[in-house]
Amino acid sequence: MSAPRLPLSGITVVSLEQAVAAPYATRQLADLGARVVKVERPGEGDFARRYDTSVHGQSSYFVWLNRSKESLTLDLKDPRGREILHGLLDGADVFVQNLAPGAADRLGLGTDALTRGRPRLIPCTISGYGTSGPWAGRKSYDLLVQCQTGLVSLTGTPAEAARVGISVADIAAGMYAYSGVLTALFTRATTGRAHPVEVSLFEALAEWMGQPAFYTRYGGTQPARLGTQHPTLAPYGAYPAADGRQVLLSVQNEREWAVLCERFLERPELTGDPRFATSSARVARRDELNAIVAERCARSGAEEILAELEALRIACAGVNDVAAFLDHPVLTARGRWSEVALPGGAAVRALLPPADLAGLPARMDAVPGVGEHTEAILTELGRGAEEIAALRADGVV
Repeated sequence: MSAPRLPLSGITVVSLEQAVAAPYATRQLADLGARVVKVERPGEGDFARRYDTSVHGQSSYFVWLNRSKESLTLDLKDPRGREILHGLLDGADVFVQNLAPGAADRLGLGTDALTRGRPRLIPCTISGYGTSGPWAGRKSYDLLVQCQTGLVSLTGTPAEAARVGISVADIAAGMYAYSGVLTALFTRATTGRAHPVEVSLFEALAEWMGQPAFYTRYGGTQPARLGTQHPTLAPYGAYPAADGRQVLLSVQNEREWAVLCERFLERPELTGDPRFATSSARVARRDELNAIVAERCARSGAEEILAELEALRIACAGVNDVAAFLDHPVLTARGRWSEVALPGGAAVRALLPPADLAGLPARMDAVPGVGEHTEAILTELGRGAEEIAALRADGVV
């Protein structure tokens, strides 16, 4: 029996991509069956290949973001390289790029130039602060955008702000680029019109800042920076258990508060205590409340506390490190790990895409080496062996 046809089979995506945001968007398109041709610099490739060497000599970033793609190397400063790229784009459905500000236009790869004569092509531009406006020419990286949106001011402890520990601005932009391309493909299929897609890291993360933005604009002050504590709910945070581990618990309504008081804290009188009668009152008396919860947690080990809270249907969790996350029983029991091949023959365990489509297998093809598919793609475009050899000798591919 042949394998089921994946949703984006037959869709070709050409991506002039680097780092995180664009590769994250295109990897998800590849997960759904799109053919993704990743255009890289001859010799060195995407600079994210050299962020680290932790995965059998490969970069953890690159392995995460680039499975199931084809790698084509082209020197786009050479007219022959640009000619090859344009020939590839003539048969493509989507073009994704996250080059430095102005670079795409200088290469003749701006939206207007690309769509002229290609009415079905969907260009997707990922930038730092948008392609217009006063910051269009600025370089941007994930932490810069975390700072500019105010996210860093919300993250950390009262004593010190901190960056979010993953590339959250890049991931947000990649997710919106991915959903924008899917929407554009659907629109093209239903109306015949191809709409260009534009996403910026700043505006993607700005959307994720919606709740603190409303809270600050209309509440008069921004949410407090409280470590694992929640700025608008209490008790909600991590507390040390008797064995030195931490347990996070969360109370979000009055029913849960009453159960916590009566069954876990064994302090039923707190239910009617006016100091803690409402969520807002508990937040205002957070320090007093935390002392009560901490004293109770200090009498039991973490596993005992978690079992008791779970039995009471109070939301709770241990505070895992990354190694504990890798061995999480949910991932194991639900079969969320699969194998992906690396350049050179090694393989790694990688998480399946989070959205399961019933009856369709996840696509988990190999991570490409630099320029691994160059010869095959050039042959497909009608280039002969001698021409390919000459292009390679001149450093064009």
